[in-house]
Amino acid sequence: MDKITIPLQELQVIHQKLDAISIAMLANKVVLTFDEVAAYTGLSKSYLYKLTSGNVIPHYKPNGKNVYFNKAEIDTWLLRNEVKTNDALEQEAINHVTLNKKG
Repeated sequence: MDKITIPLQELQVIHQKLDAISIAMLANKVVLTFDEVAAYTGLSKSYLYKLTSGNVIPHYKPNGKNVYFNKAEIDTWLLRNEVKTNDALEQEAINHVTLNKKG
């Protein structure tokens, strides 16, 4: 049997594509495991552990041990504390001045 040799660079590309497919598949799940949330958010496992132990990120422990996450809640948590663009801030300022004119 002939041995197939694949260059390291090609293997790395294949690995990256598999990772991307795995993360894309997480979009279809409702409940995520600890490892899945780390992959989905890009947070390190140690930082995610810190967030769960400090009750900073919404999570569930149905049996008191394993940690699970609701994907919708993770999405909401990720999108909190919006940083507005300069254009949005300028429009808010214009609206405020226009609506609060005295005279």
